Order: sequence, then structure tokens, then C-alpha cells
Amino acid sequence: VFSEKFDLLLGRKTYEIFAAYWPYYDEDAPDGAIARLFNDIRKYVVSRSGEVDASWAESVLLRDIADVKRLKQEAGPSLVTQGSTELVHALLAHDLVDAMSIFTVPVVLGRGKRLFADGSAPHSFRLTRSRVSPDGVVVGHYEREGEIRTADTAYAAPSDREVARQERMKREG
Repeated sequence: VFSEKFDLLLGRKTYEIFAAYWPYYDEDAPDGAIARLFNDIRKYVVSRSGEVDASWAESVLLRDIADVKRLKQEAGPSLVTQGSTELVHALLAHDLVDAMSIFTVPVVLGRGKRLFADGSAPHSFRLTRSRVSPDGVVVGHYEREGEIRTADTAYAAPSDREVARQERMKREG
């Protein structure tokens, strides 16, 4: 995800988490490459409220999704979003997502946030690459594809069991 030049596009809450952590991380530590990268690139924070401290180096405040749409139409590096559930829902609803990398972690914590919320515009994506980590994390990379296609998974002729089930359903109403 970070191999090509990009800018970060974050919702307010995720931006505040990042801004409270990455500027203070030791960039000279053996694992400081992400801190250096995040501190040097442009960060866009989308927030409708006026209470955002956008003083982290290279940070720009955007007020609404229309600002994101204008930004996306400009020449420049790709915009990468991490976390920022409400922002992702707005991006999907306004047809502003060209690609997704979805990390599926094999841990159940109970209820959580939905990636695809009600109001998401219909989209078709195709899997371009994937991998599985030794710990079972599945990473799928998807890119936008043309029109939405559906597939019919029904058999040409139903099984005897399916015929019996359909007949029973008719009798039971």
C-alpha cells in the first residue's frame, strides 16, 4: 500500500490519533520508517467541526466531502485512507473510491463498525491481488471495475431434494 507516492486522507478521529502518535515516534528507531513517511507526506483531515488542531506538519483541513471530490480531481498522488469509518462511508456513498485494500483479521471481538454501511453507492470491484500472512490475516486488494454484474449460482435443474423443499414450502404457505 505504501510502495507508491501517496497522501493520507483521514477523518478527524483517526487524524487526531495519528497526530498524537507519529510526530513523537523515534524516526531513528529500527522501525521508524513509517513515522518518517507519515511525518513527511501531506495529510488531509476531513472535519465538519472547527475544533481540529491541524498543526502536524503537512496537514490540510478539508471541511466536507465536496472538498475531497475537488482534491481527487486534481493532479497529485493517490489518496490513502486508514480507519476513518465515517469518512469511508461518505467516500463510498459519493462514488469516490477507486481501490480498496481490505485486511481480514481472524479475531472476533463482538460488535464492530460496518465497512459497507447503508447508503453506499453500488460499486463493482475486482480482486487484483491477495495474500495470507503466517498469522492468517487475509489482505485483498481490489480495484474498481465496470458495471455491476450478478451471477446466477442456481443449478440448471433443481435437485430432487430442492423440488421436495419447494413443494413443501407451497403447502406450508
